[in-house]
Amino acid sequence: MKALFFPKLDQSTLDKRISIALLALRVIVGVAFIAHGAGKIAAPFSWMGPDAPVPGILQALAALAEFGGGIALIVGLLTPLASLGLASTMVVAVNFHLSKGDAFVGGYELAAVYLFASIAFLLAGPGRYSLDFALATVRTRGIIVRDEVDRSV
Repeated sequence: MKALFFPKLDQSTLDKRISIALLALRVIVGVAFIAHGAGKIAAPFSWMGPDAPVPGILQALAALAEFGGGIALIVGLLTPLASLGLASTMVVAVNFHLSKGDAFVGGYELAAVYLFASIAFLLAGPGRYSLDFALATVRTRGIIVRDEVDRSV
C-alpha cells in the first residue's frame, strides 16, 4: 500500500507507471472512438444526412479517423498518425458545437476531452506497452546487431 501512495521515483519505475497509464487511457479512449465511429463507418459518405454541410469525402475521413483511429489507439500502432486524424476530427466537432452556441456541459465537452486526449497521445506517444514501441525496439536492435557484426569483421 505504501508503494502505491509513495512510489519510488527512479526513472525505470516512472517509465513503467506512465506506460501503464497511457495504455489504460489508450484502451478506454480507443473503445469510445470505435463506438462513436461504428455507426459512421456503416455509411461513411452520408452519416450526417442528405442536407449535411460537409462533403461526403470529409464525412468518410471523419468516420475512418474515429473507427480506425480507435483501433490504432487500442493496439498502439501508428499512434501519431491516428492521433492527428482524431485531433483534426475533434477540432471540427468542437467548432461545430461552438458555432451552434452549445454550452460546454452537454455540448462540446466530450469532443473537447477527446481532442485533448488525442493531443496528449500525439505529444507523449503510445508508451512502452504498444506495437509502435515493439516495432521500434525490433528495428533498433536489428541496427545494433548489424553494427556489431560489421565491427567484428
